[in-house]
Amino acid sequence: MAEPPQSCDCFVSLPPGSKYDHVIFGKNSDRPRDEVQEVVYYPAASHGPGATVECTYISIPQAEHTNAVVLSRPAWLWGAEMGANEHGVCIGNEAVWTREPVSPEEALLGMDLVRLALERADSAWAALSVITDLLEQHGQGGACREDPEHFSYHNTFLLADREEAWVLETAGKLWAAQKITEGVKNISNQLTIGTEISAEHPELRSVAQSQGWWSGEGEFSFTAAFSPDNPPARMELAKQRYKGGTALLQEHDGSVTAEVMMNILRDKPSGICMDSEGFRTTGSMVSILPRDATMPCIHFFTATPDPSRSVFKPFIFSESMSPVTLVMSPQYGPDDPVRTQPRFQNKVDRKHELYKAHQAALEASPDAGASLQETMRFLESQCLQEIEAMLRGEVEGQELGDLFFDCVDTEIKFYQ
Repeated sequence: MAEPPQSCDCFVSLPPGSKYDHVIFGKNSDRPRDEVQEVVYYPAASHGPGATVECTYISIPQAEHTNAVVLSRPAWLWGAEMGANEHGVCIGNEAVWTREPVSPEEALLGMDLVRLALERADSAWAALSVITDLLEQHGQGGACREDPEHFSYHNTFLLADREEAWVLETAGKLWAAQKITEGVKNISNQLTIGTEISAEHPELRSVAQSQGWWSGEGEFSFTAAFSPDNPPARMELAKQRYKGGTALLQEHDGSVTAEVMMNILRDKPSGICMDSEGFRTTGSMVSILPRDATMPCIHFFTATPDPSRSVFKPFIFSESMSPVTLVMSPQYGPDDPVRTQPRFQNKVDRKHELYKAHQAALEASPDAGASLQETMRFLESQCLQEIEAMLRGEVEGQELGDLFFDCVDTEIKFYQ
């Protein structure tokens, strides 16, 4: 049977890898070809004692306070493939398989963990701690695509804030983490942490030794101990993308900007920008996290497939922020196929307004792709000029609070 369509790439650049004094984060979410990805905003909220939160499959105790978050997510689930919060924390996840078996039981999805960490943490390290604590309490598992044929995996995460980044790689409830304080780093659908372990599950090495995956002598390598003996083809193919992503980052090491990161996410020869029969890049994200805490963080989302034919639109947290319904999918409540038992017995239309306009324009004529590319460059150049002006102190950040809506609205009007 062919490998299920699932792959992703995450990138981060920290000074001196970045051109300016910014941390730059980026991710492509590669998912089943017909899956719709929406961009949703949730304001900060307070929750009473005993409150619970219903994630994709299970309910868990709610935190007393949740941060404002913006999420890019497959429209059928609760969590997110990638996103950011009001404190300048960004997270993306990747599918991975290890020597630890994948649980067949429904638990927290890796995508649920992305959202939960963004809602509950004010730094990359705090977000990592949220994820590892929840893994210990609830585990990870459940169907990771909208299909009755069960498909699940473990997860790796790239977490970043204004000061540092962390790579977190998991195997069931076990985990290892690597702290990144400078330069460039990328992850794909494979384990990458060797002996450079900055933090780990307290039982990680004892489990590896008891299973015969580590002798107990010499340096301990998480990748060597926990990589599967017969990895899925998807993990093998990820090695090529990982090498290609590393090469692109190294090519721009010292000069990485948001524009450079967008171009990396659009790179087709490396496979980072995917477009094949079974799957493609369904959503993309790039974030600028200035080291200067007086400057706002800027998060760019496509909300449409294939970044080479999509527009990155900037989102800035502000007090007047409200959800942008043009990039939000229809809701089906308790009748949603993900909520009825057995799950995923039928499909519903999850296309949002921007997705429909984008797809219609692509299908309208042979010249649609070229026209979209030209418009994409124009729209992005306008947005990036405004962002650069803001970072130079020429425009107040709060004046750009509606920029995401304005860009989405302009894009839809063009397609029509």
